[in-house]
Amino acid sequence: MILVSVMYPGGADAPAFDLDYYLRHHMPLVRERWSAMGLEKAEVVKAAATPDGSPPPFQIMALLTFRSLEDFQQAAARHGKEIFADIPNFTKAQAVVQINEPQAW
Repeated sequence: MILVSVMYPGGADAPAFDLDYYLRHHMPLVRERWSAMGLEKAEVVKAAATPDGSPPPFQIMALLTFRSLEDFQQAAARHGKEIFADIPNFTKAQAVVQINEPQAW
């Protein structure tokens, strides 16, 4: 299992982000295209604060759980172009994508 983090930069100079479009159109597109390809869970979190009161480094994060790295790679190869082409519809921010391996503790 892997967790893919798609993070949209925040901070004082962060580009605008249309959360309504993101939640109503973009994330349903992600779920529709990738659920049959190994996407098991998709969660969106919106930054609220930092401990020191500074602007959060990321304003929005999508946390996508896939069965395997191979499943994610195949899903991205098949539908990634379409999904990433939708980003300008909700922000000018450059998404930072990170692949994570959940650890049991």
